[in-house]
Amino acid sequence: MASSFMASKPTTAAMSFSSSVSTFLPWRFSNLSTSAAFPARPRRRIPTVKSKIREIFMPALSSTMTEGKIVSWVKSEGDVLSKGESVVVVESDKADMDVETFYDGILAAIVVAEGETAPVGAPIGLLAETEEEIDEAKAKAAAKSGSSSSGAVSPSPPPPASSPAPAIPQPPAPLAAAAKPASDGPTKIVATPYAKKLAKQHKVDIGSVVGSGPFGRITPEDVEAAAGIKSSKSNAAVAASDAPPAPVDAAPPKAASGSASLPPPLPGSTIVPFTTMQSAVSKNMVESLSVPTFRVGYPVTTDALDALYEKVKPKGVTMTALLAKATAMALAQHPVVNATCKDGKSFTYNGNINIAVAVAINGGLITPVLQDADKMDLYLLSQKWKELVEKARSKQLQPHEYNSGTFTLSNLGMFGVDRFDAILPPGQGAIMAVGASKPTIIADADGFFSVKSKMLVNVTADHRIIYGADLAAFLKTFAKIIQNPDSLTL
Repeated sequence: MASSFMASKPTTAAMSFSSSVSTFLPWRFSNLSTSAAFPARPRRRIPTVKSKIREIFMPALSSTMTEGKIVSWVKSEGDVLSKGESVVVVESDKADMDVETFYDGILAAIVVAEGETAPVGAPIGLLAETEEEIDEAKAKAAAKSGSSSSGAVSPSPPPPASSPAPAIPQPPAPLAAAAKPASDGPTKIVATPYAKKLAKQHKVDIGSVVGSGPFGRITPEDVEAAAGIKSSKSNAAVAASDAPPAPVDAAPPKAASGSASLPPPLPGSTIVPFTTMQSAVSKNMVESLSVPTFRVGYPVTTDALDALYEKVKPKGVTMTALLAKATAMALAQHPVVNATCKDGKSFTYNGNINIAVAVAINGGLITPVLQDADKMDLYLLSQKWKELVEKARSKQLQPHEYNSGTFTLSNLGMFGVDRFDAILPPGQGAIMAVGASKPTIIADADGFFSVKSKMLVNVTADHRIIYGADLAAFLKTFAKIIQNPDSLTL
């Protein structure tokens, strides 16, 4: 079919061009007819290819995602796909999401099976345009898996060879020569962002580095090995290689390295690796340690809020929705508390007030976001919150539904916790921890005692942009709204 298309299109174009030339300008283009006609043919042949086998890549489902896990393939090999149809379910660092195809075609080969992981941008499947291309796609998938396995084996010798290179220069030469043909196969260089940064920093030609990651992906360890830098893995390998010649002398360094890294597990204990979500939470918590924070606590009387809650509870309104609405209304009056500082050189006044609320789910923690909470009706806000919680627990949240928060609310009061401090999430200016409302004896100005319900809220804030007076004013406004909650239902 491609050959007939190529034969018909240029012929028609040449005929129309020559007829128009001969009719209107027979003398001007007589010497240029051949030179003008022939250059047009290659231009028309360039976009025409004999086969189109497209790769289905691992998508970046969030800004913090570096790799994804294949939960399940919705389609099987040989299934006909339409543009926009779900093909595979991928587990990101926050949720399970359906991945759609951008083209029509046939799922010719699955490169990454269910339960396996792949870095962002790596091919996970191959899409063929016709049935005749399926065998070619399967051969291409087999070649990819073969190159990835060889890439995982061949880079293993260079780390030990790079460290003793000054003493024994001969062994690295044949190893490098043997590993080089493996890197000459693929024309596209796939490397992690940190590996590219290391290569630029140490002036290493990343095109000559053989990747040991999935599908030949170049990792930071590969770049360190090429630069002759001793990484933690290479140090462990060198210590292991030095152990057999001198077992007596090698024992103390081995014990020292073990004590320096992690203590041995206790007898009967079990080591459980992080899930994708737990890894993301761990990374964010470590990142938050670089931000200078301070904390301010404030007691709030909740009798009026409790009375309002009893009235609106039968209508489906939750306490979380009430607190989120009150917080958003207070932030509207104190925009600096809703601001963010990401680079340490400037800060941003956010145009939207998006309240992220921490939710504990099986295997981790996630913060669904109530967007424009200050502008939304209380009943619609509560309905939206219920939908977000259901999607969070089924791991079906979209990225904009959990990474667009400008202020975070964490409520452990429902568990009876009277007070606690929350860790500031990266990219936000403040987070408020809400404790339980409990009966408290209060003395008024005349010396009379009464019992009122009070809760203690603690706000953790970024001290680079928010100061103590800012938080005090914000909390005072928040307390007034809670003590006079009629404005929440307007």
